[in-house]
Amino acid sequence: MNSFVHHKTIKPNRIFCIGKNYDKHIKELGGKQVPDEPVVFMKPLCSIVAPGNICPPPYGNELHHEVEVVLLIGKGGNNIPESQALTHISDITLGLDLTLRDIQKKLKLKGLPWERAKSFEESAPLGIFKKYQDMDLGNLPFSCFVNDDLRQEGNTGEMIFPVAKLIHILSGWWTLKPGDIIYTGTPAGVGPLQPGDRIVVESPKIGSFSWSLSHQ
Repeated sequence: MNSFVHHKTIKPNRIFCIGKNYDKHIKELGGKQVPDEPVVFMKPLCSIVAPGNICPPPYGNELHHEVEVVLLIGKGGNNIPESQALTHISDITLGLDLTLRDIQKKLKLKGLPWERAKSFEESAPLGIFKKYQDMDLGNLPFSCFVNDDLRQEGNTGEMIFPVAKLIHILSGWWTLKPGDIIYTGTPAGVGPLQPGDRIVVESPKIGSFSWSLSHQ
């Protein structure tokens, strides 16, 4: 958590992650139905890792990258109207929702929670937060490269649940608080990582951040 961007005024509180928020990603994993409400899971704060090195867990054989736009809530509230939702964002960055895909598949087949596949230590690489200044969150391009090969290319305009709606819905289920972090979902192109790989996530509006995958 040394990685929490050295934010001067806001301490991290919770990490909310949104699954199945891009239609093509749903299809690439074999899904057929678009969810009628956001799929939400959480990661512990100890899963945050700053740009640098990632040390994967010793279990699981299929570690996948999932690049995401990540929001930092600066002003809390509950039942926040969509029209006011963006005013609750303090900062923005990019991150990775690392997933042990083989473990996730086994857990899904058994109808069990995803924690071992999604919430392990260092499963939430997080870039340096940048002050949110009225960026167009309906048209924000971002991408993921592995060893200089383009793996994922997305745009927030493709979200099933746009940012304002996500904040509105989440604030109806939980009272959002300053320091809450929201991973907003990944586009298509997720794929495996191998020890020694270098992962770069970037957006022209946010910046570029990189990690190297250490050997177990």
